[in-house]
Amino acid sequence: PFCSCSSIPLFIGFTSAGIPLGVTFSFLISSPMVDLGSLVLLMSIFGLKIAVIYVIFGLIVAVIGGLIIENLHLEGEVEDFIYDHVGKLTQVTSLTIKDRIAYAGQQVVSTFTKVFPYILVGVGIGAFIHNWIPEHFIVTLLGSHNPFGVILATIVGVPMYADIFGTIPIAEALLSKGALLGVVLSFMMAVTTLSLPSLVMLRKAIKPKLLGIFVGICSVGIIAVGYVFNMLAPLIL
Repeated sequence: PFCSCSSIPLFIGFTSAGIPLGVTFSFLISSPMVDLGSLVLLMSIFGLKIAVIYVIFGLIVAVIGGLIIENLHLEGEVEDFIYDHVGKLTQVTSLTIKDRIAYAGQQVVSTFTKVFPYILVGVGIGAFIHNWIPEHFIVTLLGSHNPFGVILATIVGVPMYADIFGTIPIAEALLSKGALLGVVLSFMMAVTTLSLPSLVMLRKAIKPKLLGIFVGICSVGIIAVGYVFNMLAPLIL
């Protein structure tokens, strides 16, 4: 149960520990997009069937995204400071519990000082967008049967920053305005997975090529899920 920004320090820690890159990216995609809390809330709005399908599709996007990144062998596109810790792990096994705690504390401070400036920038961008892009603008833009609504919803969702709980009120408003189911769910996925503040933070940990591939995989997956939901809507609503 993490938002996209809070998932990034965990992503850095997992990668530093030597966990394969595809695995860590699967976590980075699935963590903000699907969790138990979101399942319960989605059930309250859309019903059990849609909530379960949403979670399944979210996990499929995460798994496929991780597999693609794993097979592209992009380890060289991770910033050097993350992999600098991997060589030190062999020393950790011979440390006492007290030494391990001290070592962990050092790594926390080191990671925090590197990422913190980007956290400030990301949160600042998110706060600005939250206050200056009113909800009624989003509802007006997406609350229609536009055939390109799924793509538009994904694009609109990227600059915003919220966890999946924060998107629920907008999702309800969009549904009441007649937005298609796939449009609403694509918007929720884009906001929670590809928010601009989280991308700013993620850029500190990975290089532009890998960041672009990550955004591309998530965008294509979210758009595909949106159109699939639009097709399935008559059967599951």
